[in-house]
Amino acid sequence: MSSIMTNTSAMTALQALQTTNRNIEETQNRISTGYRISEAADNAAYWSIATTMRSDNKVLSTVQDALGLGAGLVDTAYTATNTVIEYVDEIKSKIAAATQSGLDKSKIQSEIIQLIDGIRSTATSASYAGSNWLVTETGAAATQEIVSSFTRDATGAISLGTITITLADYALIDITTATGTSQVGLLENVTFSYTPATATSSTSVTGFDLTALDVTTADLERALVGVDHILGQLTKRASDLGAIKKRIDLQTSFVDNLMDAMERGIGQLVDADMEEESTRLQALQVQQQLGIQALSIANSNAQMILQLFQN
Repeated sequence: MSSIMTNTSAMTALQALQTTNRNIEETQNRISTGYRISEAADNAAYWSIATTMRSDNKVLSTVQDALGLGAGLVDTAYTATNTVIEYVDEIKSKIAAATQSGLDKSKIQSEIIQLIDGIRSTATSASYAGSNWLVTETGAAATQEIVSSFTRDATGAISLGTITITLADYALIDITTATGTSQVGLLENVTFSYTPATATSSTSVTGFDLTALDVTTADLERALVGVDHILGQLTKRASDLGAIKKRIDLQTSFVDNLMDAMERGIGQLVDADMEEESTRLQALQVQQQLGIQALSIANSNAQMILQLFQN
């Protein structure tokens, strides 16, 4: 039955054309933005997951910066400690040289004083971003933390992981004006015994005075053993710093890879497949043309009825 009041064919063709136009608009939006899901209306669940993951990735970027700062701190402390080892090794050599008869100990002591000044200068200048692990003072912070990780568990709770550095484990010089028990730096606090002219006493590397020792080889050997002990402690600290640096390097590499993995995961959720969308757009454009023709044909039915009346 044909009706001039209700054109069912035109209505059907119009609905099909409108659907095609909406699909074209959606496809063009995906091509222009590069996202299959660019807002919550596209897919609320995937959009929410992707938004949270993007936020977490920004935090991981901050963690990456913190690890870089930590690496700089450790590397500075290690470099300075390694230089101090060279100074102490030279002091050890000077003490060994003093065992030879005929050498002026006061002149050797002058060289040792210069080496001690070099140690102090190296330790006090080993500062990075306002922190110096080799120098301590009364009232200073006992530890320093390096942010190393960011975690979100299944319940959505988040936490930060840190590497805690006990600064007293690496302090070499105490710049506090007070003396005695307040001196916590390795080169000042760790002492070794020696025998001056009148009684047995003790000294540290920074307070060492070769002229205060007896001239006997045994006394010099005792001092040599003491300095060698300090050298062993410095070497251990340098190796500990090297281990921390290695841990930070590995953690930095992991955070880099984790950020890349999260980016890939986000992409799999919301990114548009450009080849697929391009092919789909071409197909929809053909459908649009056919829909326009179908609507035109449906609208021409009324004209055909008019011809019946003309006959």
